[in-house]
Amino acid sequence: MNISREIKTGIIGIGGILLFLLGYSYLKSSPLFENNKTLYVVYHHVGGLQPGTAVSINGFTVGKVNDVGFLDASGDLLVTFSVDDSFSFSKNSTAELYDNGNIGGKGIQILPAFDQGPIAQAGDTLIASVKPGVTELLQQQLSPLQNKVEDVIKNADSLLVNINTILDGRTKKDLKQSIESLNILIANTQKTTEVLSNIVVLNRGAIEGSIQNLDSFTENLALVTDSISKMGLTNTFANLAQTAEQLNAILAGIENGEGSLGKLTKDTEMYDYLTQTSKELSLLLQDVRLNPKRYINVSVFGKKQKEYRLPTNDPANKTVDPENQSNINAPKN
Repeated sequence: MNISREIKTGIIGIGGILLFLLGYSYLKSSPLFENNKTLYVVYHHVGGLQPGTAVSINGFTVGKVNDVGFLDASGDLLVTFSVDDSFSFSKNSTAELYDNGNIGGKGIQILPAFDQGPIAQAGDTLIASVKPGVTELLQQQLSPLQNKVEDVIKNADSLLVNINTILDGRTKKDLKQSIESLNILIANTQKTTEVLSNIVVLNRGAIEGSIQNLDSFTENLALVTDSISKMGLTNTFANLAQTAEQLNAILAGIENGEGSLGKLTKDTEMYDYLTQTSKELSLLLQDVRLNPKRYINVSVFGKKQKEYRLPTNDPANKTVDPENQSNINAPKN
């Protein structure tokens, strides 16, 4: 059977087209005769997602990523993927980008929504979400710590700048001298400690004797205290305290005007009366001394007594005024 050249050429051309389609399908990781539907999802960042990455539902692979490219000038990324058409889910389902466990690897899992909404058809765009991976979680946890460390570094830098500003040449010199003086003081203290240690070592016997004497003195003081207690001084002190209390009670009674002495100290009329009586008694005694014949009149042989005259040099002339003197010298009726 002879086949014409045109038929051979057509068969070769059809075969080449089929081979091209098979190779293109292989390179694009999309089977040519499988029952799939193509869906889309938009992410801000895909984290290294590559075409050919598996797409799963509840951990079961139902498709693969076909293409990743820019959506528009905003920089958002459009991910094209295909899924098996045998499993239906709502158009409101979520395509979640997650860490598939490989180092830097990402995958897509569909979180189907059963909300009685329209079934997802080829060409629909699902809702995008990103599940943080280990790296993202560590970054989220370390970001506050990083901020704190940066703040500490800034504060430390400011502190060093302030210290350098405060510590000028003169201050640094004074600080250096202070440190040197402190070192000298420490050295002197060490020497003094060594000297005291040597003194203690050399006079250990005397120190121990002093301690023993102190112990003996303490024992003797305890014996003296016991002796005083046995002598009954406690009762004496108690009686003395009781007497003091009684004396305080008596003084309080006098202060309040109780008793004869209290009335005497508190009664103004009695005080004035005693004062007046004392003055009159003083005048009477003075008059008796000056005019004894007025009170003692002894006549011998009926002779009339002469009138008494006060001597000129008598001290009474200086103490008694003329009115009182005339009154005193006046004869009694």
